[in-house]
Amino acid sequence: MTPAARIACAIDLLAMLETQCFAPVDRRRPADAVASDFFRARRFIGGGDRRVVSELAWGVVRQKLRLEWHLRRLGAPPTPRLMLLAQMLLGRSGDHGRGRQAAEAAYDDSHYGPAALDAAERRVAAALDGRPLIDPAMPDGPRLNLPDWVLPAFAARFGPALEQEAAALEAEAPLDLRVNLLKSDRDAAATLLAGEGLALVPTPLSPWGLRLPSRRPVTGTQAYRDGMIEVQDEGSQLIALLADARPGMRVADYCAGAAGKTLAMAASMGNRGKITACDTSATRLEGAAKRLKRAGVDNAERHLLAPGDRWAKRRAGSFDRVLVDAPCTGTGTWRRNPDGRLRTRPQDLAELVAVQREILGKAAELVRPGGRLVYATCSLLPQENEEQMESFLSRTPGFTPVPLERLWPELRPGVPQPCAGPWLTLSPGGQGTDGFFCAVLERVP
Repeated sequence: MTPAARIACAIDLLAMLETQCFAPVDRRRPADAVASDFFRARRFIGGGDRRVVSELAWGVVRQKLRLEWHLRRLGAPPTPRLMLLAQMLLGRSGDHGRGRQAAEAAYDDSHYGPAALDAAERRVAAALDGRPLIDPAMPDGPRLNLPDWVLPAFAARFGPALEQEAAALEAEAPLDLRVNLLKSDRDAAATLLAGEGLALVPTPLSPWGLRLPSRRPVTGTQAYRDGMIEVQDEGSQLIALLADARPGMRVADYCAGAAGKTLAMAASMGNRGKITACDTSATRLEGAAKRLKRAGVDNAERHLLAPGDRWAKRRAGSFDRVLVDAPCTGTGTWRRNPDGRLRTRPQDLAELVAVQREILGKAAELVRPGGRLVYATCSLLPQENEEQMESFLSRTPGFTPVPLERLWPELRPGVPQPCAGPWLTLSPGGQGTDGFFCAVLERVP
């Protein structure tokens, strides 16, 4: 593809994202799913061209709040054409003039390229050329690259560290791997991966983790094919650690999804006992089956939660551990999923808080006396975390918190506690993980 054809393709992808991912409709799709469909319908686009087109489009997605501010300040509509043009121009202060010429030349009106800029678009290009991407006149939302509706909650949580945390949510996330203790240990896995050109370091908090500073393909490695490693953020690993699932226990992963935490808990159980991965999606559970097989897990079963299902009622009060990795806004994962800050809206938060409340009530009934309920989200918002726990404890007699200061020394002796307070609270700026919350509650015998 010519450079102009790549620009045209990126504009088309941005238009598709705008209608399917960011539009104010009830069913908004994740950007990676939209992009996958886009390229599947255009198989003529080769691998190298696909990477360039993706980088162009994702550059706009990551900076959408700021680019829209610049365009609206000029009275220009934030069309995909102008958004990409703005992304090409802003912040190029050392390339003043030449940057504008190159950007305008990319809109070359060729057969496969985008139409030439009209007079109004050229005026926008002239006004943007060489301006800083982060303008001193910006309000806090675009300046910090955060939607306005999360600012009060983020400011309350992070205080003076808000700017540091906002910057961390924009930074490139590392690639964390969890070593499968059913098949290897951390040192042996690191040695094997080093032989394939991957220089990893141990994660500081998780005893099972290895880290690469940036994303690299690992699914083709022998260690991955053999089920020795799984891709899993260190924060997610710590939730499985705090569940403290031991050999011989009965464990329920109530919102298992693709079974990342099921795999980790099965490994900590040494394949002894029984773990049930539950979910409302048959597709996710099918994907989980493949991962469980590759990892060599043979103490796990899967259960599809469906309306009218009596499975939970028949097993009430029978589990030693029940993990609720609740559906949430995912605000803690925005550095990996930049479209999340654009797709998620305040009404989504309200709906999810209600869903979490309902799930917690059902999951709590599964816990035996003396057993533990573990509640987790990948959210940074107190409504889904601390406030959800306060609400649960106020309406559910018989459960008491197991504070982090009691759990952590037992599970990670000699390793400093990652945060203060009764619950595990992690963030990209604070601990270098994705944003996570985890609370452990014990049912009174």
